[in-house]
Amino acid sequence: MAYIDYYNILGVGKNASADDIKKAYRQKARKLHPDLNPNDKEAHRKFQQLNEANEVLSDPEKRTKYDKYGENWKHGEEYEKAQQQYQQQQRQWSGQQAGQTFYTEGDFSDTDFSEFFHSMFGSGFTQRETRHANRKYKGGDYQAELRLSLRQAMYTHKQTLNLDGRNIRITIPAGAADGQKIKLAGYGQPGINGGPNGDLYITFAIEDDPEFKRLGNDLYTSVHVGLYTAVLGGEVKVNTLDGQVKMKVKPGTQPGTKVRLKGKGFPVYKKDDQFGDLIVTMKVEVPQNLSSKEQELFVELSKLNQR
Repeated sequence: MAYIDYYNILGVGKNASADDIKKAYRQKARKLHPDLNPNDKEAHRKFQQLNEANEVLSDPEKRTKYDKYGENWKHGEEYEKAQQQYQQQQRQWSGQQAGQTFYTEGDFSDTDFSEFFHSMFGSGFTQRETRHANRKYKGGDYQAELRLSLRQAMYTHKQTLNLDGRNIRITIPAGAADGQKIKLAGYGQPGINGGPNGDLYITFAIEDDPEFKRLGNDLYTSVHVGLYTAVLGGEVKVNTLDGQVKMKVKPGTQPGTKVRLKGKGFPVYKKDDQFGDLIVTMKVEVPQNLSSKEQELFVELSKLNQR
């Protein structure tokens, strides 16, 4: 039975952090994705192995089991029971008189425990162990990454994914966050011996936006304000993700002043009509290329300010 080294598949060491694993998976997934290698069976096989490795190592509980049990991590409890059974049988074997045999269907002699385990759960079953061969197991899970722009994540919309030749149409709720994972039950690998299919986990990767920065459900942006408007007060137009709004500017507004526009931020995930805020930073513009008259007026203002 070939050993599957998930760490080697991802190209990371056993001490890799969760971020290291996530980064390695993304880099390799982009190169091996079926959409980029439609006729490459080897790339498709490696992509499936990559998803399997990421599915295990990105989950702390599964990773702990994998580090302890190797490729048989799914059957950790059975492994423990089998180990206890084996040790008990070994103790009983050592207590028998010379020439007597404890086992009715073959001895273990010098076989190591890993071989015993593989006979219990791998391909080398005996008649005594056929109950394990007929046991139903859930199929493996698939892992996929879906890239969205910030503006796409703003709205509830549908997208079609292609998985092993199947078109899967999903609805993405407004407000999805970067790194958020959703589960599509039953869209993973087929079950074993009639067991249920695995699941499909989709992780959202939200791209940076050139105009808006998102923190939680709040959005941050900036707006240019003319010097005269900053001094005397007035209005400026501010871009939001769904259009422009007018914002009042108080007289004497200082550069860097922040104004919070309630409810103009990002939608709250799966909560209708709830939004974060838009925080706008004022960037006061100093006029250039002043005319002679304008320069005279600023000089007068300067003199008045010194009195």
